Amino acid sequence: MDGTYRKKDAVMIDPTAVVHPTAELDSGVTVGPYSVIGEGARIGKNSWIGPHVVVGEWTTVGGNCRIYQFASVGAPPQDRAYKGEPTETIIGDNNVIREFVTIHRGTMKDRQRTVCGSDNLLMNYVHVAHDCTVGNNVIMANSATLAGHVTIEDFAIVGGLVAVHQHVKIGAYCIIGGASAVSKDIPPYVMAVGNRARLYGLNWTGLKRHGFSRDEMEEIKRSYHILFRSSLTLKEAVKRLKGELAGSVHAQRFLRFIENSKRGIARERTAKKHESHEE
Repeated sequence: MDGTYRKKDAVMIDPTAVVHPTAELDSGVTVGPYSVIGEGARIGKNSWIGPHVVVGEWTTVGGNCRIYQFASVGAPPQDRAYKGEPTETIIGDNNVIREFVTIHRGTMKDRQRTVCGSDNLLMNYVHVAHDCTVGNNVIMANSATLAGHVTIEDFAIVGGLVAVHQHVKIGAYCIIGGASAVSKDIPPYVMAVGNRARLYGLNWTGLKRHGFSRDEMEEIKRSYHILFRSSLTLKEAVKRLKGELAGSVHAQRFLRFIENSKRGIARERTAKKHESHEE
């Protein structure tokens, strides 16, 4: 136990830290040197707030999180329409938020909150803009950047230096290659890369790591081939998929994703003559 910390109700607060009187810190929380905890903020049990961290107003951080130096969580959005309304940032449990990460709270014109789920890893310099929703078990590598209103589903991986356009949706279990610019929705289970990002087949390695069975992977493969390699229009492919794999949970995930898309779906890169698609 560091003797320079002041202990209050099983909370360790460095004497140089500034904690707003309305902030609520659960038991086992540590607040490091020169950190600032803003008005109405709530920090969950056993979370560690490192040195020089700012947790902004009306921000909730769950339990067992680790937020490293110079991160800023819950700052006002970079949106000219925002006029200081008490919107929120909500962070779940067991998240690791590394150095210089920035997460901005929501705006009144959309969700009024920015949400990051649980068990996520946000590496150095990641930016999550206003009104974004990040699911669970998501990895965002160094300098990955989300514009406003982006949704990332569970178990997705966003590579380093990736820029995601506002309102884009990233599907579950997909992987976005480094330095990509993503302007269309990326379906679940796939690999995507490029400027602008295109599909490069299925994320086989990720699916295997997450324990998908051979039968499940075959369903995903069939669904993908119908949607993106059948020479059908997307509307025709959706109709065919509904008929051929009506009982497949994974086909249904593809269908829900496509039917709820607002930005449009990224399509597969056309292979050149000397190349072949990964099967």
